[in-house]
Amino acid sequence: MDHAPIRAFGAMLLAVGLGLDVWAMAAMSRRRANILPHRAATALVTTGPFAWSRNPIYLGNTIVLIGVGFAFSNPWFLAVAPLAAMAVLRLAILREEAHLAEIFGPAWQRYRCGTARWFGRSASR
Repeated sequence: MDHAPIRAFGAMLLAVGLGLDVWAMAAMSRRRANILPHRAATALVTTGPFAWSRNPIYLGNTIVLIGVGFAFSNPWFLAVAPLAAMAVLRLAILREEAHLAEIFGPAWQRYRCGTARWFGRSASR
């Protein structure tokens, strides 16, 4: 069996995930937003990839894991990707959302209601 198409698909996902990470970091940099998750937020970024995902860096990281699984024919990465996403949700995202609500109040609530946590438009919109 020729695994080249599967590996190419994985490489494409890997590039998409890394591109999303870089795009999100650039959007944060333009707004002078703190990128370190253990430090206080300094800006509410809602443009660029943040216009369709409240967590484009975490989404990009998940896509990278899936891409690595396909690119290197390693099913463990495919199995770990959803588990890692769930762990990130529980350990980081929920805490960050509470922090953003506290700091940015109504602006955060409007953003949260209009943009999905992972991607797309929010169901509450």
